This record gives sequence, structure tokens and C-alpha cells, in this order.
Amino acid sequence: MTIAVPSFQGRVSPVFDVAARLVLVRMANGNSERLEVMLVDTEPLAIVRSVADLGVDVLICGAISKPLEATLVQVGVRVVSEVCGSIEEVIQAFHTGNLHESAFQMPGCCGRRNKNGTQCKRRLNTK
Repeated sequence: MTIAVPSFQGRVSPVFDVAARLVLVRMANGNSERLEVMLVDTEPLAIVRSVADLGVDVLICGAISKPLEATLVQVGVRVVSEVCGSIEEVIQAFHTGNLHESAFQMPGCCGRRNKNGTQCKRRLNTK
């Protein structure tokens, strides 16, 4: 399994659509390999192609545009969005099944009220 997390200063990048770096964690046979790659393309389809070419199974990110998310899902990438926190803590929480905790939810989303008083309908897709 390969997990990708967009990175900015050691934390989950707040907006995936404009992220410049991805931390990749590849796990196989009980071993894990971690590396950082640059995303040089800014066009949505090129970003999807880059993520797919890297063999990413799960993308854990902050905000992401709906069209980009839908296209990633179409190519088989599971997207877990609206996540914030340090890269290390987020990856650990994903592995232990605790990524749903409020500490990893972006401010203003998932359970908190929006400006118009309605609740955010978006939930972490951790299944």
C-alpha cells in the first residue's frame, strides 16, 4: 500500500490542489519506505496522472476541489480529505485507525457549524 500526504513545513498542506510536495509511505511485507517527491504540474489532470504514476492507493489531504477528488477516485485513489496536523501524527493516526479524531479535522469542518449555521456534510472516508 502506498499512502501520499501533501506536505508543507512538516504539516499536511492545507490545499491539495496547489501542493508542491508529497510525502509517500510505501508499505510492503511489514517494511515501510518513506520518500518525498515534488509535484511539478499544476493542471488537475497532470496532478492525477502524477499521483497515479506514483502508485498511490490512499491520499490523505486537507482541502481538495471536488473535481480533482472525483478524478482521483475514478483512477482508484481513495481520498481522505479535510485532515490537518503534522505529517508524522497523521500517518500514525491513519495506521492506528484514529484519523477520525477531532484533532485531525480541519478547522471549520466536520461537526462544526458553518457561517450559515448548517453542519458540514463532509466526513472522513476512513473505510
